Amino acid sequence: MINTIMAAVTAFVVAAVIAMPIIKMLKKLKFGQKILEDGPIWHASKQNTPTMGGIIFIIAVFVGVAAQLPQMIRYNDYEPLVMLALSVLFAVVGFIDDWTKIKKKQNKGLSAMQKLLFQIAAAALFITVMRVLGYLSCDLYIPFVGITIAMPWYVYLVICVFIIVGADNAVNLTDGIDGLCTSVTAIVALFFAYMLTVRGDMGAGFAGALFGGLLGFFLFNKNPAKVFMGDTGSLFLGGAVCAMAFALNMPLILVTVGIIYIIETLSDIIQVFYFKATGGKRFFKMAPIHHHFEKCGWSEWKIVIVFSAVTALMCLVSVFA
Repeated sequence: MINTIMAAVTAFVVAAVIAMPIIKMLKKLKFGQKILEDGPIWHASKQNTPTMGGIIFIIAVFVGVAAQLPQMIRYNDYEPLVMLALSVLFAVVGFIDDWTKIKKKQNKGLSAMQKLLFQIAAAALFITVMRVLGYLSCDLYIPFVGITIAMPWYVYLVICVFIIVGADNAVNLTDGIDGLCTSVTAIVALFFAYMLTVRGDMGAGFAGALFGGLLGFFLFNKNPAKVFMGDTGSLFLGGAVCAMAFALNMPLILVTVGIIYIIETLSDIIQVFYFKATGGKRFFKMAPIHHHFEKCGWSEWKIVIVFSAVTALMCLVSVFA
C-alpha cells in the first residue's frame, strides 16, 4: 500500500512540475493541434493548442515506476517494467502519428492499416513476454460469473491481442474534449491500483504512478486545456489500461471499468453503419458520443463529470467481480 501511494505521489509531483516547461517547449516547436473541419464549431478556438502533451504523464509514470526499482529487485518481480514497456510501445505508435500530423499540418497521420499492424505486433509481444515470465496463465476468467475457461496458448493469444488492440483504440476515441480521457482513465487506474494492492501484486506500483501522473496532467488538461495529450498520450493510456487488466489476470474486467471507452466506440460504429445504411442520415448529432452531448448543449465540464461518475460507479461494482 505504501509503495503504491509513494508511486502515485511521486508521479503527481513530477507531472505538475514538468508540465509548464514541456508546454512551453511544445509551443516553441509549434506542435499545435489541428482541429477537424467537421467538428463542433466552438472547437475552432482550440486550434494550435500544444499537443503531444502525453509525454508529461509518460515521464511521470517512468519516474514513479523507477522509484519502485528497489522493491522490484528485492522481490525479483519486474512486472511493472513489462507493463510500462507495452504502454511505451503504443506511445511510440501515437508519437509517429502525431509527428506525421504536425509535419503535414493536418489532422490525419498514420493510415488505419499502419496503426493496426503496429498495435497487433505490440500486443502480441506483450502477451508473449507476460506468459514467458510467468505473469499470465492461459485461463480466461469471466467476471461476476466466477467461471474460468482454460484455453490453448494460441487461442488465448489471439483473444488477448484482439482485446488489447480494441481497448487501445477505444481509449484513443475517448480523447476528444478537455480532460475527458484523463479523468476517466485516472479513475480506472485508481481501481487497478486498489485491486492489485489488495492482491499484493507489484503491478500496483505502475497503476499508482499512472493515477498520480494523470492527476498532475489534469491540472493543465482540464477545460480550458493548456495542452492536449495527443495520440502519443491516448495510445499510451490504452496500453496502460490493458497492461493493468492483464496484470490482474482479468482482461474482461475492461468491459465494466472501461464502459465509457466501449460506449464511445459503439457510438462511432453505430454512426458509420447508420450513415451508410440510410444514405447519409445520422443516428447521433455527431460521434463519438461526447460530441453528441456537446451538440445537445452539454458543457465540456458536465460531460467530464458525468462520464467520470459513470466510470467510478462501474469501477465500484467491479470490485466485487
